[in-house]
Amino acid sequence: MASEFRRHDDYRESDAILVPENGEIVSSMLDGIDQRTQLVGKNRLELLLFRLGGDQLYGINVFKVREVVPCPQLSAIPRCHPAVRGVATIRGNTITVLDLNFAIQRPAMESTDKAFVIITEYNASTQGFLVDKVDRIVNMNWEEIKPPPSGSGDEHFLTAITHVEDELVSVLDVERILAEVSPGATEVSAGVLKQDVVDAAAEMHVLTCDDSLIARKQVASVLTKFGVQVTTFSDGKQTL
Repeated sequence: MASEFRRHDDYRESDAILVPENGEIVSSMLDGIDQRTQLVGKNRLELLLFRLGGDQLYGINVFKVREVVPCPQLSAIPRCHPAVRGVATIRGNTITVLDLNFAIQRPAMESTDKAFVIITEYNASTQGFLVDKVDRIVNMNWEEIKPPPSGSGDEHFLTAITHVEDELVSVLDVERILAEVSPGATEVSAGVLKQDVVDAAAEMHVLTCDDSLIARKQVASVLTKFGVQVTTFSDGKQTL
């Protein structure tokens, strides 16, 4: 294990994923869940920064990340979505690996020899995202996280943008990426929509909050089927 790691005045590396100066990833399970949960009360979050075959820096919330590993051997899946590069067995589990570059409508990664896989948990499922380089983890204040620029439309794959050391970071909407690769069902079983439940739900007004546009739509879609009045917001400050 390398002993020298990047240091930054306003940021610190995670205790679970370390990025040494030579670029190798020391991978281990992210066991600091309690620590990261406490960041919410301090209006802070941690972003895992990475690159996708270029100079542009991207980020995802560390809270959804389990670990980072060098890309293992991948087995192809017939008739799958073109963004799926294959499946891999990691720690005894079979995990689908998506080419994140291709998933956001960029050229597919040519070689996985030096690539890394970010293993995440979203929508109650585990998946891996193939990336070119993993940079580091930064600890930031939520006030530094800004919405995508107005005029960028609704077709982009971003939930937010921020700056780290004067470098623009695009925070990806992973829920949207997964919804396009493997759409989740938002139908409600007929047995659940019982009349007494619908009658009670008609008197309810639910506030929902999520930085992902797709996640907000999915939640609202299910609740409105019960007749619940739904108001959605993209961040906690708006909700309050």
